[in-house]
Amino acid sequence: MSTQSSYDSGLEKFNRVGKGTNILFHLIFIILALLCVVPIVVVLSISLSSEASIRETGYQLLPSAFSAESYNYIVKQGSMIIRALGVSVFVTVVGTLIGVLLTTSMGYALSRPQFKLKGLLTWMVFIPMVFNGGLVSSYYINSTMLGLSNTIWALILPLAVSSFNVIICKTFFKTTIPDGLIESAEIDGAGQFRIFFTIVLPISLPVLATIGLFLCFSYWNDWFQSMLYIDDQSLYSLQALLNSLMSNVDALAKNASTMGTSYAELVATMPKESARMAVAIIIVLPVALAYPFFQKYFISGLTVGAVKG
Repeated sequence: MSTQSSYDSGLEKFNRVGKGTNILFHLIFIILALLCVVPIVVVLSISLSSEASIRETGYQLLPSAFSAESYNYIVKQGSMIIRALGVSVFVTVVGTLIGVLLTTSMGYALSRPQFKLKGLLTWMVFIPMVFNGGLVSSYYINSTMLGLSNTIWALILPLAVSSFNVIICKTFFKTTIPDGLIESAEIDGAGQFRIFFTIVLPISLPVLATIGLFLCFSYWNDWFQSMLYIDDQSLYSLQALLNSLMSNVDALAKNASTMGTSYAELVATMPKESARMAVAIIIVLPVALAYPFFQKYFISGLTVGAVKG
């Protein structure tokens, strides 16, 4: 016993972090936290500043002249904003559900050692991570062959599945789901769909939350698909609409000299930099509020899925 206790105390001595090292680690993490938080605070400060103060003093950590004109400008676009918000919410929810279902089912199939096409399909999933057909080929397939242009599915289907997410799911299922559990269910007469939906998915919450969060971020922040495939403004997502609004503000500001006097004065008083930052806050806020609820599952699923290839 005394030998074991002395051995344990010796190991504890090597595992103990010194006071100086502990202080250094705290300083490093505080600096990293500030690097993440300070830009958000600056963006919020700019969005609450008047255009005149921004022109005079530039960007500041705290507003030198408080103004809500940027948010008032966005609110005046009321009906368009609400419609675009509905499109973004629909695309994010439906796209995340479809993406999670497709990604997890593909990852589960590739994780089963008895699946005969596992090797071929694994290569088919892995190769697009390194090489892809490029923008022209994907645009031709989505718009011409599949006919997705000016449909809500153009915002959903191209982002539903990614090779990276499939490999995370495959590794998670391979290292976490015991083969004996699947075999016992097969002996009891359960089919693969029943095993997947009633046994595998209920015990895979970490990877479901991880993939769901990845997809949620992708769909919520996406504006590029709208730019490629959508001409009908009623199908614009929130990000695409706000990007269009900001482009219009810039265009009006550049051409103010060619307009009438009253219209030029209106353009001169429109918020530009502050409105741009207000847009960023509106886009970031929902994701920032949702992330803490998924953080535990997100970290767990990501680390477990990264243990083995």
